[in-house]
Amino acid sequence: MSTLKRLIKRKVVIFSVAIIGIIVSSAIFAPLIAPFAPETQFREGLTLEGSPLGPNSKFILGTDLLGRDLLSRLIYGARTSLLIGLLANGVAVLIGTFFGIIAGFLRGRIGSAIMRFTDLMMAFPALLLAITLSAIFSPSLFIVALVIAMVNWVQIARVVYTQTLSISEKEFIEASRSLGATNTRILRCHILPHLAPFILVWSTLGISTTVLLEATLSYLGIGVRPPTPSWGNIIFENQTYFQTAPWLVFLPGLAIVMFALSFNFLGDALRDELDPTQRGREN
Repeated sequence: MSTLKRLIKRKVVIFSVAIIGIIVSSAIFAPLIAPFAPETQFREGLTLEGSPLGPNSKFILGTDLLGRDLLSRLIYGARTSLLIGLLANGVAVLIGTFFGIIAGFLRGRIGSAIMRFTDLMMAFPALLLAITLSAIFSPSLFIVALVIAMVNWVQIARVVYTQTLSISEKEFIEASRSLGATNTRILRCHILPHLAPFILVWSTLGISTTVLLEATLSYLGIGVRPPTPSWGNIIFENQTYFQTAPWLVFLPGLAIVMFALSFNFLGDALRDELDPTQRGREN
C-alpha cells in the first residue's frame, strides 16, 4: 500500500487536511469571503456605552473594541498568519538544511564550528531571542517572518546534521566515492534524496511553531502591527474585554490552536509513514 493511501486512511490526517484547507482557502479568498474590510470601523458596531457588540444578524461573530467586524478580521488574520508561517518556516528550513548538510558532510573544523554556533543559538530561549530581535528592528510583516526564521533554523540544522552524519557513513556513499563521484554529485544524488523525508516532516511541524511564535510576538505587541490583522494582535487588542466579551479572545485563540494542531497531527502522520522506525505504530 502506498504512503498516500495509508495517510488517507487515517482519520486524524483527514481532519488536519480539512482544517488546513479551510484556513488556506480563507486566506487566499479573503476579499471574496470577508463580509467587510478588516479596517472598517462601524458607528453601529459599538453599544451606546462604547462596548463591542455580540454576534448579531449583521456582524456574525460580533465586533471588536473599535467596532470592526470580528469575522472579517479573523479571515484576514488567517492570511497574515499563514504568510508568516510559510515564509518564516521556508527560510528557516533552507538555512537549517544548508548548515546541517555542510556540517554533517564536511565534518572536521568547519562542521565543528558550525555546530558549536548552532549550540550557542540553541542556548538562548527562543522567545527571548525573538523578542530581542523584534525590539531591535522595526516590526513589519517581513521583519517578523525573518526574526522567526532566525530563531527556528537551529533545530532543523541539528536534525539535518545528525541524519547527514548517518547517511555519510553508509556503504553506498563509500562505493560512490571509490567510483570517482565528486562531493557535489554525492550531495545531489545521494544525501539530499535521503534527507528529503526528514526535511518534509520538519517543514510541516515547523509551520505550527512559526504560527504560534508569531501569535505570541503579536500578543506582546512586538509582532505584526495594527491595523494589519493577525490572530495574535486581535487577542492583544481585545484582552481588556475578556470578561465582558470573551469571544474576542476565545475565537482567535481557537483559530491559532486548531491551525497549530492540524500541522502537528499532519507532521506526526508523515513522520510515522516516512520514517521506517516509526512505521506501523497505532494512533
